[in-house]
Amino acid sequence: HVQLVESGGGLVQPGGSLRLSCAASGFAFSRHWMYWVRQAPGNKCDVVSTISPDGSTYYADSAKGRFTISRDNAKNRLDLQMNSLKPEDTAVYYCVRGGIWSLDYWGQGTQVTVS
Repeated sequence: HVQLVESGGGLVQPGGSLRLSCAASGFAFSRHWMYWVRQAPGNKCDVVSTISPDGSTYYADSAKGRFTISRDNAKNRLDLQMNSLKPEDTAVYYCVRGGIWSLDYWGQGTQVTVS
């Protein structure tokens, strides 16, 4: 079965860095678009970044120039390097699989707190 397990969240001061990782299993990771989605308290979910199977990337305006998404298809791993973190980046970050019609599988999330 599909599993997405995030790690790397935590508490960091403004201006600091964190690297989130997602271990994927149970599906053909290399064939799927993958996403990092975040949800701050009381807010809707927002796509932070996405990466195609061959490595093309997209970033939300809030992440451009600060975050870098990457993937290792051989290791079934998705990463998000976050630099110059701001208090408004505080959220639960989810690793999400892109399905044919929707974002169909979500990890359990990892908390990022910038304070």
